[in-house]
Amino acid sequence: MKIYDYEGFPNPARVRIALSEKGATDKIQFVHVDVMKGEHRLPSFVSKNPSASVPVLELGDGTFISECSAITEYIDHAFEGISLTGTTAKERAVIHMMQRRAEQDVMDAVGAYFHHATPGLGALELYQNKEWGMKQHERALSGMHYFNSVLANQPFAAGENFSVADITLFVGLSFADFAKITIPADCDVLLAWRARMAKRASMGGTGV
Repeated sequence: MKIYDYEGFPNPARVRIALSEKGATDKIQFVHVDVMKGEHRLPSFVSKNPSASVPVLELGDGTFISECSAITEYIDHAFEGISLTGTTAKERAVIHMMQRRAEQDVMDAVGAYFHHATPGLGALELYQNKEWGMKQHERALSGMHYFNSVLANQPFAAGENFSVADITLFVGLSFADFAKITIPADCDVLLAWRARMAKRASMGGTGV
């Protein structure tokens, strides 16, 4: 299997964390796509993913899978180890719901702010709408407050167990740092959760 990505970018980071949690990083060949040079827009890459974005998973039979949630779903079922997407119908549904909320209300909101209301990726930005970007800044802060309230009542984003929802939320907050969106000081529970997540080996720490 191959994963086409740009190490350090938010969405590739989500997939790399999932692989680390499954103990499968060494089972994947990573192919660098130089987004900063526009390689993701070349016909050879667009033929793999029409949306011209990374990451993309290539299976041995030539199947290409894009979208982080789909790639992580495959990884979770292809490798042994911790379940990231749930094992029962209820768990899977709740994790999917909370992962989507973390994606829409934190990570994607931060991304929209970054690409529209800041210089973003410079010349690679084909269209910007600053007003829209600032609205998404507000949405990101609202999303942080929402997850602060959620985590006040449970240890992880989707309940009692670590899941892809935690991965997305953690990376979303890291993206917020990069975009210079400060986590509100009154989100103390969220900040404590983030510190706890940062200790996981998959997220750069030395713990479990």
